[in-house]
Amino acid sequence: MITILIIIAGIIVTALLAYAIVNKIPRKFHWIISVVLVVLAIFLVYKINFEIQKPVTFNKEKKVKYQKVINHLKIIRDAEVAYKKVNGKYTADGNELIQFIENGKFAITQTRNVVETIKVGGGITKDIEVRVVDTVGYEDVLKSFANSDYKNMLKIPGTNEYFKIEIGEVEKIIGLKAPVFEVKVDKAVVLKGMDMNLIKQEREAIGGEEIRGEFITIGSLGEVSEDGNWPPFYDKGDKKINE
Repeated sequence: MITILIIIAGIIVTALLAYAIVNKIPRKFHWIISVVLVVLAIFLVYKINFEIQKPVTFNKEKKVKYQKVINHLKIIRDAEVAYKKVNGKYTADGNELIQFIENGKFAITQTRNVVETIKVGGGITKDIEVRVVDTVGYEDVLKSFANSDYKNMLKIPGTNEYFKIEIGEVEKIIGLKAPVFEVKVDKAVVLKGMDMNLIKQEREAIGGEEIRGEFITIGSLGEVSEDGNWPPFYDKGDKKINE
């Protein structure tokens, strides 16, 4: 829209100058008008090119910012998954997650089958196989996060703000509830300082190659999910912990 207005304004100004040159301005001053027209043409070319390149530049910078945010969300997700594996639930306390990473331990288990004899009545017995899980050792949770910046995972990159973790429960089937978590950040917070019109368009994205909606989100409070709402190319080279 701005580009179109600039072009229209340029055409109007050029037409007015051409009329003035022909009808109002003495011939000896025509060289001055020529210089003005050349400068105006250069300015218009610059502005038009700037407006054309603006969304291209915005998209490049946006993806860099988004990738940094998503990398932090993935660490939080992996920490929550590890926490739930040990404690059977998620936590909304980010500092507790960091402490868990540094001090928590995974149980190393071994499964074996043993034969047990049971009574089936009337003095009759029956041998059945029972699966037994033994804990044979422990492994530090920190080992799984050795190459991640988990200490700063709660900070929203490029801002002075922090992620808020929300937890809850959803009913998968009648009478059976499952723990869930969600972490999200408004795109406007991540893109602060960039073009407001393009940020508005970005918050209205409907998916495809773009992150859907107003937020960058991982997890969900409405369904059992540990996934993010971004397209697959943000996950290149990604490897979840404890898969």
